[in-house]
Amino acid sequence: MTMSSKHETGTPLTQHQRYSQVDQQKSAGATYTPTPLAEFVAHQMVRIASLPSRGAIRILDPAAGDGALLDALIKRLPIAARKRVEIFGYDTDPAAIELASQRLRRNFPGLKICIEERNFLDHVLNLQGSSDLFSAREAQVPFDLVIANPPYVRTQVMGARQAQQLAQSFGLTGRIDLYYPFLLGISKVLAEGGIAGVITSNRFMTTKSGQAVRRELLSRFQLVRVWDLGDTKLFDAAVLPSVLLARGIAEPREPQSDRITFSSIYETRDPAQTSASDALAAMSADDDTVVTTPNGRHFRVRHGHLDNGRNVDGIWRIATQTSDQWLAIVEAHTWGIFRRIGKIRVGVKSTADKVFIRSDWDSLPDGRPELLRALITRHCARRYKADTPSKASKIKEILYPHEVIGGVRSAVDLDLYPIAARYLEQYREVLEARNYVIAAGRRWYELWVPQDPAAWSSAKLVFPDISEKPVFWMDTDGGVVNGECYWLKCEKEGEEDLLWLALAVANSTFIEAFYDHRFNNKLYAGRRRFITQYVEQFPLPDPASKEAKAIVELAQAIHAALPSAEADRLACELDAYVWRAFGLTAEEVLG
Repeated sequence: MTMSSKHETGTPLTQHQRYSQVDQQKSAGATYTPTPLAEFVAHQMVRIASLPSRGAIRILDPAAGDGALLDALIKRLPIAARKRVEIFGYDTDPAAIELASQRLRRNFPGLKICIEERNFLDHVLNLQGSSDLFSAREAQVPFDLVIANPPYVRTQVMGARQAQQLAQSFGLTGRIDLYYPFLLGISKVLAEGGIAGVITSNRFMTTKSGQAVRRELLSRFQLVRVWDLGDTKLFDAAVLPSVLLARGIAEPREPQSDRITFSSIYETRDPAQTSASDALAAMSADDDTVVTTPNGRHFRVRHGHLDNGRNVDGIWRIATQTSDQWLAIVEAHTWGIFRRIGKIRVGVKSTADKVFIRSDWDSLPDGRPELLRALITRHCARRYKADTPSKASKIKEILYPHEVIGGVRSAVDLDLYPIAARYLEQYREVLEARNYVIAAGRRWYELWVPQDPAAWSSAKLVFPDISEKPVFWMDTDGGVVNGECYWLKCEKEGEEDLLWLALAVANSTFIEAFYDHRFNNKLYAGRRRFITQYVEQFPLPDPASKEAKAIVELAQAIHAALPSAEADRLACELDAYVWRAFGLTAEEVLG
């Protein structure tokens, strides 16, 4: 079964639909594992496998789809070994099972082939007790080779009960994507010394929700190699793939700490140094090589080792000699990180935007409600200072029914705001339908995530979640930040200059290079994700240094001058100051 994007509607699915919904495109031939990728994974597995010298060689695909992965793997085996192969597969799509069975019987007549309509995760859960896997006779017989492309489905599709069981079984916390327990479930059926090759989304490497699965992967397997295939577009689905190559171990252990080879490939605009037939073939290029493919795309290939900052829950990045040397220079010139300034927060989430957020408040029959606040959205995004959207429909205000009394956040008394009260009363049924708000002991007219009402008046750094280039701006007008953006304010009085310093660093070409060296995680079209776990680690130079003081003055001057040619000129000057503050020059951008 292939990676696929999440089910869009959030409608609960039956057990069969949890898989078949993900597979509808695949069953039409659109998102099956591409043959070159299947062959790549199979080749890597066979290259390091130590197969049993006698007896059966048991092979499993727990989400078999049309059998492409099993087919590629068996074809890679030596002829002598192939004769001893027993093939097992799971899927819950009858049409896919029929395709896989026909394909494998046609290509490998005489081999034992068992592709069954079963749910792999149910059996993994049953293995905690006494239930079987495939049959009682084979319950405790592990597999020598496991090749898989698990489904990519969010918790809300999976169903709360199954998600909770899987979380408890594997020590997972927070939001669970279905491929998390698939990855860890493989460890329960893989023989000690056996080899697993798994295609999956690369999201788990860098997200907060992936912390537990990163830790468990290092405890339940001996990881041999990791490939981050980035924006190679090997799949039609908007999922950035990765490949994990792992060896089975007898029992979970302390998380693996020895070096794990890590390779990555991402599109770049840099000139090519060599060529390859496709993105996978480009992976054989040397570290830090730009490779062009026949479709005209350019990719930068990196080879190094997995670095999680010596933290088992830490994000996974590729460490190379070049990157480590570059980051060492930055570290030597780093006074602190953005987290030192304060906590990065997401904006407000109403869960009823059509009620609370509008651009036409002035046209309401009863007049403008009280409690309206300017809303900062991604449509305001501009470096250094917010822009005013050109379309009136994009200029939003939010009805914000929260205040702080005696240091405690609370809902306002609507009796004091009659126009707002009448407006909200019109939508009372809609708002009360948000059962989770009521269950949390909140008033029916509250925002679900209002953040701190007292904080909005403070100067704050605001930035959108996703953009190709960093776009950070300073809000000094007391706006409320919408949930599509993040924000940061100083937690200590008298440190506002740190916020201006952070503004300059965050908007620099230096931080683009830092991001790519430290995190190396991009979406399609070169877009970066500016999420909390990244931005909070952005470095700050010594605020007492001459360079830092000049940086603060320039950032404030740019903010005051925007929009103007003078502001653009100052921004170029400021960029060079930031590089020098970290002991580098802009010419030292490496990769």
